[in-house]
Amino acid sequence: MKYGSFFVLLYYNRLKARLVKILANIIMLGELIEKEAIDISQIIHADQNHTEELRDKLNAAQRLGNEFKSKADITFNTKEGPKTVSTTVWSVTSDYLQLKSGIHIPLNSLLDIEF
Repeated sequence: MKYGSFFVLLYYNRLKARLVKILANIIMLGELIEKEAIDISQIIHADQNHTEELRDKLNAAQRLGNEFKSKADITFNTKEGPKTVSTTVWSVTSDYLQLKSGIHIPLNSLLDIEF
């Protein structure tokens, strides 16, 4: 019976972690959109420039995208509020984050990056 309780607890903890991540995305990160739906003309500067504090995450997201084809959740500011896109990062320049299909998101519009 001890093993059964262990697996129930393990399942519960994994489920709890998933729910916390989903709720964080809903509450904190804004609307999830497809990268094809990004309207460059709607992107605006964030209230605070988070570029320097996100620099390590930006570089890690680029490496994940190029070496492992892994996606990152990128949250940026728009006129309609925060938007989040889950995609691979191709490159990071001094001013922009480049995604597939030639989409460039200004670094000063970034709010968060998760992977």
